[in-house]
Amino acid sequence: MARENGGAEGPSDRVGTICRALRRAIIEQALEPGTKLPEDALGERFGVSRTIARHALGQLAAEGLVELRRNRIAVVATPSWREARDAFDIRIELERLVVRQLAGRLTRDQVARLNAHVAAEKAAHGGPDSVSIRLATEFHILLAEMTQSPILIRYVSEIAYRCCLTLSLFSRPHSSECAVSEHRALIDALVDGDEARVMSLMHDHLESVANRALVQHAKPRGRDIMDILAPYAGEGRSPPAMAAVQPAAAGRPAAAPDATPRRAKRASRPGAG
Repeated sequence: MARENGGAEGPSDRVGTICRALRRAIIEQALEPGTKLPEDALGERFGVSRTIARHALGQLAAEGLVELRRNRIAVVATPSWREARDAFDIRIELERLVVRQLAGRLTRDQVARLNAHVAAEKAAHGGPDSVSIRLATEFHILLAEMTQSPILIRYVSEIAYRCCLTLSLFSRPHSSECAVSEHRALIDALVDGDEARVMSLMHDHLESVANRALVQHAKPRGRDIMDILAPYAGEGRSPPAMAAVQPAAAGRPAAAPDATPRRAKRASRPGAG
């Protein structure tokens, strides 16, 4: 695959492509906890070497989405409630730092990007729970990216995806309108520049999200990994900034008929981070 500027795609780009695809497949529950992720199968599906596939799995392991075991065996992670509570506590403190840095400092373009993302979250209402959760999580990662702090971007991204997996697997039903309205309130407070208020809003928002995560047991479906990843392999090549603000219809993978996430349409959606 060539870049838009005509140059060849480098190893880091290919790692990013695999990470984006696997991340979505895991969060949207096409790949369930405990599913093996063989390097050779990933290499074949994405047209890369096993070395590049291994680097991608290592990055996803840092995000808590993949577990690396002996003999280079990688599986989709299975989060526990105890670990999830710790992750949310850390996430709350990190994201309070994010909004403190951004309060009163957002550019018009940044505000427009945040509002466009929230519009995509709104459009996802009525679709699969896991898509709404993913979009809500990407809102927080977008905020972190706007700080231009490599440390905050790295750690917020990693902890947010850990929490996202927990929410996708275990959260109880709750209207996604909560996430949308709370995200809009955060944007308004950031524009107003009230550091104390926006930090308090972020704390309350993420605390309520954490309290909605209740453990349930997933039921394995036993599908072949090559078939599961087929729709994600193509979509994984989209730039992350574009994927974050796509409307729900364009943002969901064009899955095979039997690849719909386990908890598809419900009357109410889970609140998401």
